[in-house]
Amino acid sequence: MVRARRTAVPVLVLAVLVALPALLAGCSSAGGEDEERLTAQRENYCTQLGAWQRARNAARTDTSDSAGDDEAGTVARDAFLAMRPLQDETVGRGRTLAEATVAAMENRDSEAEQRIVEYCADAGFETLTR
Repeated sequence: MVRARRTAVPVLVLAVLVALPALLAGCSSAGGEDEERLTAQRENYCTQLGAWQRARNAARTDTSDSAGDDEAGTVARDAFLAMRPLQDETVGRGRTLAEATVAAMENRDSEAEQRIVEYCADAGFETLTR
């Protein structure tokens, strides 16, 4: 039951975030933001991604209780929220940052995780990820 709830929360958050741009049609997009703000958003996302990677890795090594899994789920939610303003940026093979983030965090897709780590490296924040 706990594992299902941990998985459902980030998926639900992402579903809301993906639908949000359609609801806000006519508002400015990330493409219209100045470079400084976009850089700050990317840094925040990469920071949250790195925090999720560390929490996930810690949870993998500590099998004694589910507290580590709960923390990784909470940190994943923070990464999803940080990804929101950047969700439509491409990360290769036709995937958006949102799609790759979900695949990495929910489906344990190592190729998707590599793509989002490369996204952070390309943005100049490689030291924030694992």
